[in-house]
Amino acid sequence: MISTLVLMLGPFLLGYLLGSIPFGLLLTRAAGLGDIRKVGSGNIGATNVLRTGRKELAGATLLLDALKGAAPVLIAAQLGELAAVGAAAGAVLGHMFPVWLSFKGGKGMATTIGVMWGLSWPVGAVACAAWLVFAAIFRYSSLATLLAALVAAIAAWFLADPRAAILLTLLVPLVWARHHQNIDRLLKGTEPKIGQRPKAPDASTSGA
Repeated sequence: MISTLVLMLGPFLLGYLLGSIPFGLLLTRAAGLGDIRKVGSGNIGATNVLRTGRKELAGATLLLDALKGAAPVLIAAQLGELAAVGAAAGAVLGHMFPVWLSFKGGKGMATTIGVMWGLSWPVGAVACAAWLVFAAIFRYSSLATLLAALVAAIAAWFLADPRAAILLTLLVPLVWARHHQNIDRLLKGTEPKIGQRPKAPDASTSGA
């Protein structure tokens, strides 16, 4: 038990440090757009970056948030599956609760998809495909995010190592909890659809 914890601790810290890099905040500041936390929902993810009107920055944020999930997993995987799982957990928690931002980070879906690709590329592919299908059917980015996370976690039990499947299953309620405002708006029928401008400044439609 102790040896298992030691094996996972280093990779977890690596994942946390990489995952806690707030790319959305850094990119928008570098572009002279100020503090993204004062725009729209206040979130540091790609969807809120998109509200600045800079699609290229939003795309870069999405890619980098996913890569900071995949990279530590692939690095830690050289030590074994347990190390990879530890790095994956650290990356997602680092994005959601970055120490540099007083533990107020993003909602974690982009980074979660990144760790999915790192742990098992078929699971990552399932997550992306599921998001596209649900987004096309329902036209809600947030709903597509929530359902894609659930579908990918289920797929992990068939396509990934059981330890990775356990982690991804545990991440689902965490991702859903971080989307509690979106869920509330979905239930009330006030959640903006894809391509529709939010009616309130604090609206958020993505898991980024």
